[in-house]
Amino acid sequence: MRIFHIHQNSVTETDQLSLLEASGAPAQGFIWVACGRREFEVIQSQIQAMLLKVCGLQLVDLHITDLLNNQLPSHYDYTSQYDVLVFRRLAAGATVTDSENAPDTQNTLPSRGGPPILRRIDTSPVGFAVFDKVVLSVHPTDCAVRDAYAGKLLLSASAESKAAGARLPSSPADLMLRVVNLMVDGYLALRRELTHQLDHWQSELLNPDTRFDNWSALLDARLALHHLDEICEEQRSCIQDWIEAIKTWPDAQSAAESRERELLQVRSRDVLEHIERVVHHVRRLEQSAETAVQIHFSAQSHRTNDTMRTLTTLTAIFLPLNLIAGIFGMNFEFMPLLHWVSGFWWTIASMVFTAVSLAFWFWRRQYLALAKS
Repeated sequence: MRIFHIHQNSVTETDQLSLLEASGAPAQGFIWVACGRREFEVIQSQIQAMLLKVCGLQLVDLHITDLLNNQLPSHYDYTSQYDVLVFRRLAAGATVTDSENAPDTQNTLPSRGGPPILRRIDTSPVGFAVFDKVVLSVHPTDCAVRDAYAGKLLLSASAESKAAGARLPSSPADLMLRVVNLMVDGYLALRRELTHQLDHWQSELLNPDTRFDNWSALLDARLALHHLDEICEEQRSCIQDWIEAIKTWPDAQSAAESRERELLQVRSRDVLEHIERVVHHVRRLEQSAETAVQIHFSAQSHRTNDTMRTLTTLTAIFLPLNLIAGIFGMNFEFMPLLHWVSGFWWTIASMVFTAVSLAFWFWRRQYLALAKS
């Protein structure tokens, strides 16, 4: 568990939940409590006691179940006192489940085959409970997203970052959106490697000198991309519900609060725009893979037609020669040229002339032109 107290330009970290229970709600700033899903399941009574002390209320049982559910899709829910957002991350690197030392086989993409980059994308859910003074986040075990943003948060509070104009989250909702944005950007960073892998397959599919036999991996990649598309649609719907919920909040009581509300809406729309970029990229990759397969079979069919045309043309060239050979192979006693001394050479000359003439005519009509690579 990692606990941060964020106040203006300072960030302090602790791992003692009892300190929050003893001190109560902070006079200024807010608290970020980040814990693993298994850890949250074990100490949920202590967390509930801390929320009661700091916020004056507790999570309802249904939302606790949502935060503990490792199969829950991205969604948004709320009460009159707090909001709950579950977001399935798209981060590189598979992790273990929060169950006891079991591999996370149900929350990662299919592992039957496909590009290694697709098999390394983890889609475990991350849950957020956003209060006025506290944001509680529930992550998979050893969540790289949590640690990455925690390091970024501590760096932002350093003197160098303050001089560079780095801003800390101004509210629990702002922090939640920043973590969500980091999760989405984690997938956007994988675009180059993913695109390179599929481009390599397209080159193999369209290269006439190679025989593509990695069909199972290509099928797994298409299924994985379709799975990502569904996850991104859930994410987009979740953030859209969150944006609509912000519009229903009570009116701001001061200019500073109004400014903070506007910045929150801007950041929410920015997260939504990033998700839409992911959706667009995934769908483009799906279409590229499908188009490459269709072009591959079209090219194969075209090459087959060219080959059959060439064989048919060669057959047509030798048909007259077979006819001449068949005629002179008849068992008649009296036949023209049969007893001539030069009859054999005249026959061979006529056959060569016929073959060359037909071959030249077919070549002029491009019947003997093979398909170009």
